[in-house]
Amino acid sequence: LLLHRYALSNISNQHSSILHQMKISMAPLNVGIVGATGAVGKEIIGCLENCRSFPIDSLRLFGSKRSAGRKIDTSKFGNITIELFSENSARECDVVFLAVDGDFSLAHAENIC
Repeated sequence: LLLHRYALSNISNQHSSILHQMKISMAPLNVGIVGATGAVGKEIIGCLENCRSFPIDSLRLFGSKRSAGRKIDTSKFGNITIELFSENSARECDVVFLAVDGDFSLAHAENIC
């Protein structure tokens, strides 16, 4: 399952029903955030820290060469080291939030699924 701004804006009622059913019986998920050091990425981290109804087993943060290796301290998930983004690493996650510009999202979204 890949969630991103463009995809979320195009979810039909049928898909909304499926997502609702998943929420009811979801096992904890491995979640990734691409662009975790940007403003949107930080906001997603904050939302996930405050959300009790979205079960998360692990949180992985992805960034550019400039950000990779940096640590981000979170209250719920502990100290997380930012990984260099790769499509293969992102594929290991159950859910990936793309907190990056639209061109980057479009270039990588299909390959992550």
